[in-house]
Amino acid sequence: MEEIQTITPEELKKKLEQGEKLELVDVREDHEVAQGIIPGAKHIRMGDIPANLDYFDKDKEYIFICRSSGRSGNVCHYLQEQGYKVRNMTGGMLEWTGETK
Repeated sequence: MEEIQTITPEELKKKLEQGEKLELVDVREDHEVAQGIIPGAKHIRMGDIPANLDYFDKDKEYIFICRSSGRSGNVCHYLQEQGYKVRNMTGGMLEWTGETK
C-alpha cells in the first residue's frame, strides 16, 4: 500500500494563516462536527465518502481531518487508490489548536 502524505495540525494552521487556499474535508460524524470544525472545511462523513466521489477533483489535493487521524487515514487510503491526491492531518482535531467555528 502506498504511503499517505501527511500534514501536522501546526503546518496546516500556518498555511491557513498565510491565506493558502486549501481543500479541507472533515470526515467526522455530525455530533462531533457540532463541537467545532476548522473554518472552510467541508463536512462529508466517512461513510458518505463513496457516494460523494463526484465532489472530488483529481487535479486538487485534499486534506482529510477526523478526531484523531484514524478515520481520515482510512479515507485517504481509499481515495488514493481511486487516483485522488490526498493528505492526512496527523493527530486530528484532538491536536488542533487553531480556530474552529
